Amino acid sequence: MSWLDNLIDPKGVTEFLSQFMPTASLKGDLRIGNLEVRLARNTAEIEEAQRLRYHVFYEEMAAKPSPEQLQTKMDGDKFDAVCDHMLVLDHNLPEGQQVVGTYRMLRRSVADKTTGFYTSQEYDISKLLDHPGELLEVGRSCVHENYRTRFTLELLWRGIAAYVDQFDIQLIFGCACLDTTDPEAVKEELSYLYHHHLAPPALRATALPQHHIKMDRVPPSSFNPRRVLTKLPPLIKGYLRIGGFIGDGGVLDEQWGSIDVCIIVKTDLITDKHARHYGLTDQEK
Repeated sequence: MSWLDNLIDPKGVTEFLSQFMPTASLKGDLRIGNLEVRLARNTAEIEEAQRLRYHVFYEEMAAKPSPEQLQTKMDGDKFDAVCDHMLVLDHNLPEGQQVVGTYRMLRRSVADKTTGFYTSQEYDISKLLDHPGELLEVGRSCVHENYRTRFTLELLWRGIAAYVDQFDIQLIFGCACLDTTDPEAVKEELSYLYHHHLAPPALRATALPQHHIKMDRVPPSSFNPRRVLTKLPPLIKGYLRIGGFIGDGGVLDEQWGSIDVCIIVKTDLITDKHARHYGLTDQEK
């Protein structure tokens, strides 16, 4: 029994969940030279992605590991067993050390049968759930520091775009992070997102009352939008460039050392041109 099994299944739940892991495979895996993008095919590959996530989130960034995570050097939770895991692999590296980029994805059709959505722990996503068609929750995106190039990021997004097309995804959403726990330190960023990118009412996820951090902290006349945009994390800027919206309210996450915002993207806005601007090097949960 693997570490992943122990984490989510002390009482036999894994036998039920295993039918969903992995839930899919891409049609026509993508490979350019030594780099390949595809979905994880087994638990070992998921655990390799979890080790990369631990390195990026807990060793490079401000996330605080639990005692078990300190011991295993892996980032994981119950959602990993039912999600699809997009991987970028470098086939020039030794086997077992080839995952250099990853992105976690959970479709509505799977979430409804298993764990529900991660985002619902922080946001009321009922309006998103009312949206017709297949939904996709994304998160835990990271790339190893040696591979943070536009080429690697484009390859990873190509895989995601192929996944969206294959499963006819209508809406993408998830939590992305501002790297601080002090709302005043990012008052301009939160206000900019609220005033310039707030989701329309029909798609507006809202932070749960017990978690809600006000975003409208300073008037829009008090800051230069272009200047504030440059201060946003690359991941959030990438979503905005492809027409993404922001839910109402931030959420403080002490474990991750961050303030979360909810990202919403209608997939009909995604194009190859936009994907070239997509950034995946900072925290996304």
